[in-house]
Amino acid sequence: MSQPVKSEVIAQYKTHEKDTGSSDVQIALLTARINHLTEHLRTHRKDFHSRRGLLQMASRRRKLLDYLKREDLAKYNDLLQKLNLRK
Repeated sequence: MSQPVKSEVIAQYKTHEKDTGSSDVQIALLTARINHLTEHLRTHRKDFHSRRGLLQMASRRRKLLDYLKREDLAKYNDLLQKLNLRK
């Protein structure tokens, strides 16, 4: 993922001025990377190394979403709507 895209995602989902590592931002960054890698895998079907990375990222995002759901349900629901994730 290129740096400008990453900074745009951070700017959109940060909760305060210096926020770069809150669970909201981490989930949004992982979602952007997952979407990018999914497009790559549509054209390169046999790239199994990237597929493994994709599965690891999806697992890490799932864990962060579970944490956010436990801690702040309203923020969790809001983030699911913003990122257009199902669940």
